Amino acid sequence: MMIRRSLLALGAMATLGIPVAQAADFVPYTPEALAAAQKAGKPILVEISAPWCPICKTQKPILSKLGMDPRFKDLQVFDVDFDSQKPALKTLNARMQSTLIAFKGEKEVGRSIGETQPEWIEGLVEKAL
Repeated sequence: MMIRRSLLALGAMATLGIPVAQAADFVPYTPEALAAAQKAGKPILVEISAPWCPICKTQKPILSKLGMDPRFKDLQVFDVDFDSQKPALKTLNARMQSTLIAFKGEKEVGRSIGETQPEWIEGLVEKAL
């Protein structure tokens, strides 16, 4: 929902001729999409979340704000639904919602579980650059 609002706001700004900074690309997770981003050497953040998780709800606006930062314009963010994408959890070796995994291309460079401090999340995302 937050991502949808952000995209609507960006669209409105572009329509009005207001310059829009490039933002990170937030997309649903598929194994194929992750593999393609990894092969392309992109900075990647995998966000494992659940709609009922209060920590995930705290992380989402932090990630949205970081996604608007020009430093992270090339970042690819994949959202994995904890409840419905169990095979992805196994592939990513993730056991809990509110897990964030940073990749630099195909190499995992950092992981956090349950982190809500904006500075620490930013530090994790920076490792993917």
